[in-house]
Amino acid sequence: MLEKMREYISEQLNVDPEDIQMDTNFRDDLGADSLDLYELAMNLEDEYQLEIPVEELQELHTVSDVIRYLSAHGIEE
Repeated sequence: MLEKMREYISEQLNVDPEDIQMDTNFRDDLGADSLDLYELAMNLEDEYQLEIPVEELQELHTVSDVIRYLSAHGIEE
């Protein structure tokens, strides 16, 4: 799933996929702001047909957080 997330996040945040690892922090490492994260969440919701509540979105700080969240909601790739 990391490869798919790399592709997805790099396109969404306009960063090099090689800069994205499991422990990559969206804000600290990729310079994402609240709007970037909100848009990323909206696109993940569309892609995977799920809803990410705002309070849960605030807990997703790293790529591994997102992958764990998706896995916990039955999404495996």
